[in-house]
Amino acid sequence: MTERPKIFYATTKASHRHTDVTYRDGDYIMFGKESAGIPEDILFKHPEECIRIPMRDEGRSLNLSNSAAIILYEALRQTDYPGLR
Repeated sequence: MTERPKIFYATTKASHRHTDVTYRDGDYIMFGKESAGIPEDILFKHPEECIRIPMRDEGRSLNLSNSAAIILYEALRQTDYPGLR
């Protein structure tokens, strides 16, 4: 029996780093708006699936495209870059 895909929630409010979780083919990563992020009620319901990129205290957050690239390539690395050579 295969597991259902997971949804990971990218947020600065997470305790898990984006490298702490195991990504599988078919999983999803949700990103919020740059100005507001993902609504807190969603994050509160899924604390184990919330992930963050480690950052310095002085920085607020990375822009959305940089965050997406960092997390996506970690997920691709863990799944052995499916479809890429």
